[in-house]
Amino acid sequence: MRIGITEVAARAEVSEATVSRVINRRAGVSAKTREAVERAMAELGYERSTRGQIVAVITPWLSNPFFADVAELIEAALAPHGLKGVVCPAMPGGIQEREFVTALADHGVAGVVFLSASNTIENADPETYNVLAARRIPFIGVNGGFDGYDAPVFSTDDYLSAELAVDHLWTLGHRRIGLASGPAGNRPADRRVEGFIAALRRRGVDDPEALVVRQHYAIEGGQSATAELLRRGVTAVVAASDYMALGAVRAVRRQGLTVPGDVSIVGHDGSMIMEFVDPPLTTVRQPIDRLAKEVARTIIALVSNREVPKGELLFSPELVVRGSTALPRDPR
Repeated sequence: MRIGITEVAARAEVSEATVSRVINRRAGVSAKTREAVERAMAELGYERSTRGQIVAVITPWLSNPFFADVAELIEAALAPHGLKGVVCPAMPGGIQEREFVTALADHGVAGVVFLSASNTIENADPETYNVLAARRIPFIGVNGGFDGYDAPVFSTDDYLSAELAVDHLWTLGHRRIGLASGPAGNRPADRRVEGFIAALRRRGVDDPEALVVRQHYAIEGGQSATAELLRRGVTAVVAASDYMALGAVRAVRRQGLTVPGDVSIVGHDGSMIMEFVDPPLTTVRQPIDRLAKEVARTIIALVSNREVPKGELLFSPELVVRGSTALPRDPR
């Protein structure tokens, strides 16, 4: 006998509508009721039309509290729908990421979220995405898309991020503003560089490219880039991440200067812990609550075989002013 939702509803002692909501990962079902329905499906041998219950969140940056916070929010949003988020730390675009995805695909993963992983790299090896597409496993990107695949992407508007940082420093009176950027070929970094250069050009700066230094997304990268920018005479630094901003503070202090007395610094990401560093960091905060909820909503729909909008959706960031920015010592 073929088992349908009528039999499952009878076994779980709930309505067929409730069974349907559980099967399609819809909200409005208590954890206790969901467990009862899941147990009834297992006992009766009911086969879902979707795959497993695991959603892999692939990110290389768990040491950075920002990415850990985003992964946690995604997991929390998935849980009420019977999906379990599993964080997979893997370097972007490498063999480790591909092996993670292949192993997960072999075990029936429901979907994959690339959280600032290989999807941020221009011309990344497409083999990882080919594996998922071949097995009809849905995947989405955060802060970067997929060449050749029209998968949903959710990103912070990096162009606007640069404008917010420059506008804040320019309004304070800074005219020599430098950018400690991430590496070339990284999509968020490239967009922020474009936004930074455009923001300075709109304000009449002749050679804004000379105020950009590329480095790794790390404290040491921020320190190295800022040391070079100080040699170029900047009075303010926009860092590509909060971690790079911490490196910028270190570079300034090693020159015998102070933050923000001699040099102002703006970070990017919005990790809560940056409120408690010395000085508290002015930063451009990514809207992680809204971003994570939309990521979860979309992966739930894809896992349930529902149509979702394709392409990239941009989220507006927010400037958070704290103690690392001030008027320039010499307004000239």
